[in-house]
Amino acid sequence: MTKIPSSSHSAEDGSNNPNPEVRASITVTKDQGREPRIPATLGKLHSLKGKKKDKHHRRVRVAAFRYCYYAPAFKYFVEQVLDADWLPLPPATKHTIEVGELNSVDYVCTPFKHMLGDYIDALDAGADILIQVGGPCRLGYYGELQEAILRDMGYQFEMLNYSEGIEQGAIGWGIQSIRIVNPSVSIPHALRQLGATANMVEKLDSARDFFLANGGFEQEAGSFDRAWDRFIGAMNEAASQTEISEAYRQVMDTMSTLPLDKPDRPIRIGIVGEMFTAIDERSNLDLDHKVMNMGVEVHRMMNLSNRFIHYNEPNMRRSCAEYIALDDGPTSTLTVAAAKKYAEEGFDGIIHAKSACCTPEIDCMPILQRISEDYSIPILYLTYDAQTSDTGLDTRLEAFYDMLAMKKAKSLK
Repeated sequence: MTKIPSSSHSAEDGSNNPNPEVRASITVTKDQGREPRIPATLGKLHSLKGKKKDKHHRRVRVAAFRYCYYAPAFKYFVEQVLDADWLPLPPATKHTIEVGELNSVDYVCTPFKHMLGDYIDALDAGADILIQVGGPCRLGYYGELQEAILRDMGYQFEMLNYSEGIEQGAIGWGIQSIRIVNPSVSIPHALRQLGATANMVEKLDSARDFFLANGGFEQEAGSFDRAWDRFIGAMNEAASQTEISEAYRQVMDTMSTLPLDKPDRPIRIGIVGEMFTAIDERSNLDLDHKVMNMGVEVHRMMNLSNRFIHYNEPNMRRSCAEYIALDDGPTSTLTVAAAKKYAEEGFDGIIHAKSACCTPEIDCMPILQRISEDYSIPILYLTYDAQTSDTGLDTRLEAFYDMLAMKKAKSLK
C-alpha cells in the first residue's frame, strides 16, 4: 500500500484552493494496477453537471453499489429505462471493503463503507455515473458525503442520487435521471419499463422466498443454487416484461420439482433487521446459506418489495400496535411486525441482523425482547461491522440451532 500524504496546491489561475487537503487515508494498491486519481490541481475538479448535452448525447456508463441479488434490476433500470450502458462489477474483494473503510469516518454504519468501496471499484473500472438510491434512514443523507469523499480522492463523475428530489417522488427522480443521464429518453417508454423494473424486483423477491424456505432440504447438494444462478443469469439477459415473466416461470417450475428431504415440522427461523445487512449476503457473511445448511426453513419479510413496493407503514404498525405506537424509524415497523408474525405463527426462533451503528435497529431490540418474552421465542442478535469474522458467526449460529433443536425435540414428545 502506498499512502498519498496530505498536500496543498494552488489553482492554475493563481487562486488558492479553499479545500486543499487530500484525505490522508487514500491508498493505492500498485500490484492491482490502481493509480492515484489525484489531479495536480484540486481546484479544477468539476462534474458533468451543468454541461449542455448534444442532441446525440455520448452514451455514459452507469454503475451502482453491489446489493445482494438485485443487480439484474439495477441493470434493467439503467439499460431499459435510462437507455444508458450498465457497468457490471466483479465480485467484491477484501480490498473493496478495506478501501471503503479507510476512506470513511468511524461512526458511519457498515453499509456506507461497503458502498464507498463499491463506488471506488466502479470508478476505477470506468464508470461515468454512480447510482445512489439512498435509504429511508440516515443512509439517505450519505450520497452527498460519499460524493464529497470521492471528489476529494480526485475522481470525476456524476452522482445520480435518488435521495435528492425524494419529496417529489417519481416525478423528481424522473427529471433528475433525464437531466443527468439521457435527455433524449422517451418518457412513455421509460414509464413502461419502470413498471417492468418493479415487476422484476417482485419476481426476484418471490423466487428468493421459495429458495430460502426449501433450499435447506435439497436431496442433491447445490441443486437450488444452480437453479438460482440460472435464474439470475436469465434476469440479467431480460429486456422485456415477457422475458422477466418467463425467467420467473422457469425457475419456479425448476425449484418446485427439485427433490426434497423436508420433515413435516422443520425448524423454522425468521430473519429480521435493517434492509442492507439482513438481505445482503456479502454484508451478513452469507447468513442465508449458513442457516439453510443446518436444515432450517428460513423466512425473511425484509426485502425491497415489502419495504417499498407494497409498504404501508400505518397498516403494518396497526398489526403490532401493542408494541409500537409511532413510526420509530426506516425499518423499525417492518422489523417488529415481522417478528410478531413469526412468533404468532409458531416459528422456532428469530435472528435479528443489523450493522454496527444502526440506531433504528438498536431501538428495536428492547421491543424484540418483549416479543421474545411474550411468545417464548428465542432471538439471536447479530451485529456486523467490517471486522466481523465467519468463525465467530458460525459458532453463534450453531449454538442457536442446537438450542432450538433441543427445544423442538421436547415439544414433539
